Order: sequence, then C-alpha cells, then structure tokens
Amino acid sequence: MPYTKRRRLVTSAVAIALGATALAACGSSDDSGDAESGPVSLTYWTWTPGMDKVVDLWNKGQGKKEQITVTVKKQASGDTLVTKILTAHKAHQAPDLVQAEYQALPTLVSNDALADIAGHVGAIEGKFAKGVWQQTTLGTDAVYAIPQDIGPMMFYYRADLFKQYGLTVPATWEEFADTARALKKKAPDKDLTTFSANDSGLFAGLAQQAGARWWTTSGDQWKVAINDAATQKVARFWGGLVKEGAIDNQPMYTPAWNKALDTGKQIAWVSAVWAPGTLTTAAPDTAGKWAMAPLPQWSGTENRTGSWGGSSTAVTTDSKHQEAAAKFAAWLNTDAEALNALAKEGGIYPASTSAQLSGAFAQPPAYFSNQPDFYTKAAEIAETTAPSAWGPNVNVAYTTFKDAFGAAAKNKSDFTAALDKMQADTVADMKKQGFEVAE
Repeated sequence: MPYTKRRRLVTSAVAIALGATALAACGSSDDSGDAESGPVSLTYWTWTPGMDKVVDLWNKGQGKKEQITVTVKKQASGDTLVTKILTAHKAHQAPDLVQAEYQALPTLVSNDALADIAGHVGAIEGKFAKGVWQQTTLGTDAVYAIPQDIGPMMFYYRADLFKQYGLTVPATWEEFADTARALKKKAPDKDLTTFSANDSGLFAGLAQQAGARWWTTSGDQWKVAINDAATQKVARFWGGLVKEGAIDNQPMYTPAWNKALDTGKQIAWVSAVWAPGTLTTAAPDTAGKWAMAPLPQWSGTENRTGSWGGSSTAVTTDSKHQEAAAKFAAWLNTDAEALNALAKEGGIYPASTSAQLSGAFAQPPAYFSNQPDFYTKAAEIAETTAPSAWGPNVNVAYTTFKDAFGAAAKNKSDFTAALDKMQADTVADMKKQGFEVAE
C-alpha cells in the first residue's frame, strides 16, 4: 500500500499508552460542515454482507428524523480497501465513512485519512471491552473509529474424542503440549492440531495473548519488536511441537485440512469466535461433537486472550459532515436493533458487550447446539482481550510471516529464525518508507 516518502512523529503526546503504535501526522479535522442545517448525505465503504439492509434501518428511522441519509458502497476488504482509501484521500475524495480492520488503523491515521471523532461520539467507551476500545483509540485520547466486530480467540476441541482418548481440556500451554503428545501415543494417526503459516492473524493473536508489543515508540521514533521475548516464546513453543511431530505442520483452509477436521484426524483447533461458521463448511459431519473453551494460558494465574480478526467504522478527514458521520457510526455499533441486524445479515460477532448475549446471540450457534452456554462463555472470554500493538506496515510483517514461517513449518526448522526475518523485513520497509526507527 502507498505511504508518503517522509514520516516523523508529531509529538510524544500521541505515543501509544499501552505500548502499541505512535502516529505520524495524526488524523484531525476542522469539523467543517458539522453545523450545517438541512439534509446530509453520507457515503459508507464497507465489505460486510447485507450492510445495505442494516443501513436501511437507519435511513428509515433515526436517519430520517435527523435528515442524515447513508449510502452503502460495497468494497473489497483487506489491503485492497486500505490502498483504495489512501488513493482516494490523496485526491481529497475519500468517502465519509469506511470500514477498517483494527490493524489498518495506524496506517490510515498516519496518512491523516481518519478524523478524531472523540468530540462527537459521547461516552460510549463503556460499551466495549477495554482491550477492544484501545484498538480504535490507539491508546490516545483521540477516537479514530468505533469498534464493530471482534474475534476473541478460544480453543475448540472434539469433546467426544477427548473423552474417548482420556484427554483433559488444557488450561495452560504446557498442558496443551502434553495433550498433543499424549494423543500421539494413544493414536499415532491423529493430531491435536496443526501449525498453519497461511494465516498470519492467528500467530499475531497468539503473540498478543503472550504480551507481545510489536510496534511501540521511543521518543520521536518507532520501535519494532516483532521478535520480542513474548513472541520468541510463542515461536519456540509452536516450532518445538512441529519439530518433534507432536502436531501437524499443514496449512489451514485446504481440502486436506477440512477432511482432517471432518474425519477426526485433527481433533482440536485454536481459533476465534467466528469458528462455528468455518466448521459448518469444513466439517459438516461433526456438528454437535465440538466444544469451546478459553484459550490455554501461559501460567495458571493469567486470564487473557488474543484477537484474530475484527473491524471498525471510521470517519474520514475528507468528510464535510464528520459529526453526522460519527452519529451514524455510533448508532451502527451500539444500537440493539442495528447490532442484531448486523449479526443476522453480516454474520458478525459484535464488539459491543451489551449485544453479545442478546438477539442473535441468545442461543448457541446451530453447529454448537450441544453447548448452550457458547455465547455466555464467548462474552466472558471477549472481556479478557489483551491490548493490541499494531503499526503502519502490518502488511509487510504478515507477508514475511507467510513466507518465512511457511518454509520453517514445512521444513520443521527454527521458528525463531523466521521471526528474526519478519523483524528485519518490517524494519527495512519502515526505513525505506521514511519512518524514523529506533535501533
């Protein structure tokens, strides 16, 4: 994705308080047009399925009362959308509202593409878990987006096969490793799980849970610590299990992986709250046989999870109606009717804590009909989401992860060496793009 050629931090005041990222050229706005009278028309770029139906609720209800009409423009997700937003912003033609993944926010803010809407959204912080809200404030007093959906991580396992092989659900990662080894002794043809290098978000979430801080600031410089002690611990753990053959080393989302899940060759999966949808397609014959539990912890005294996926609703600095756009963003992600519609039409798991046990989440997913308290547990786990630490070139780090860890997993070689490669490539890219990086 494009970046300006020279970057520097503006002031230490915008450094991330929770050890996340710092902002180069903070997004701000003059709020021009907010006080205008008369009808307001807003454009919203989003990839969420069925969002047009959700927005219709606004246009026919509160939006009609306030004379604020929102038009949905369907977009691709991921880096494709980020690039399109930055390109449009360069021409001062970005839409009023955009859907943005949490890890993309530092890039958008450092390009001055997102407005600080703290003065327009009221006291809604309490509607979200602390670790979730932090992802949209970047640890500052500013508010760059409203959390929409989240992906708290958890542990999924075949309850019937755990019982058959006398296995206990692991509470710690040490127990997880012991469980993997025990299964191999009892059933050599089966694997507890696999280490997959085709989804960097999984590894990032595991590092987040371990306390990793991949991007931080030191004075007026960025500090990149992708190979910090916490992440090294995670890399050594998974690399060790792969090397000894205690778990599989095949990628996820392939026909072979689907078959392993469906036939019981792989009997557990470290995933996120959205896993039921994936399992429904990947392992249709095992519905009702799986169960969900909290992610294993690094010690018996810890209680936190990582985040794998999720997005927010942001207002751009190009919008001439930022107050109106902020009102809609707040409604979309806190109103009970809107959130229920988002769950029904878009299949999201809401960031708003009040919506996680009501409406579409009053009953467990059909695939987990055997676990009535599925969403009760999910809400409890979501509250323990650890703070994130995203930076301005997550895409580069993720690309290197897939290449370096992909080779290491296939060859059963040193995962920490792959981590060092990830660190080196990320730092080199930041310097190339003009960011000041502390050595």
